[in-house]
Amino acid sequence: MKKLALVLFALFSLPALTACNTVEGFGEDVSTAGDALSREADEAQR
Repeated sequence: MKKLALVLFALFSLPALTACNTVEGFGEDVSTAGDALSREADEAQR
């Protein structure tokens, strides 16, 4: 549960921390966060 909370925090704070200046940059940040979330979900299922 703590991992999920950490991933969700990272997902929502990532755009602010990376200071993306464009829509494209924001899309890349969201994609990266989604990849991290997917990895954590895969690990949780094992």
